[in-house]
Amino acid sequence: MNCPFCANPDSRVLDSRPSDEGSVIRRRRECSKCKRRFTTYERAQVEPLMVLKRGGRKETFDPNKLLRGLTLAAMKRPIDPQELQEFAYGFEDSVKEMEITSEEIGLRAMAFLKRDPVAYIRFASVYREFDGLERFIEEVRRLDKQIVAKVLGEDLEDEFDLEDEAKLGTV
Repeated sequence: MNCPFCANPDSRVLDSRPSDEGSVIRRRRECSKCKRRFTTYERAQVEPLMVLKRGGRKETFDPNKLLRGLTLAAMKRPIDPQELQEFAYGFEDSVKEMEITSEEIGLRAMAFLKRDPVAYIRFASVYREFDGLERFIEEVRRLDKQIVAKVLGEDLEDEFDLEDEAKLGTV
């Protein structure tokens, strides 16, 4: 650490102690050249989660943006807003890499909303950018098959869901 008074690169630590409930280390130092004392603070710097968008650009992950999308999809549905908030704000902690695609965020959000078919379809219609009624109907039919299979206790292998799960690394 360079001395702030004489710019000497050599200083010694006289005292170290935690500060701000352990999130910062406070160090009292003394310059070996001019003998003046100064204090430094050491903090962990957490790199933000970066989102790789479809167009190739990157942006910092914003849990508020994810929460907005989930809230719109779950509007007037029996989903606790607290659960949506916990999912959105806990999302960054669940990602092990420092970069994630917007596609993976959408797939994870859809998996989270799958328990409520209406919220799922609302989110999917925006995320998957349905270009027509036929694509919308196809998604509803697929979801309907999965719900019927779940009720009957059958193991329905849906190739699209397997593709989604493969992208998420859960298969």
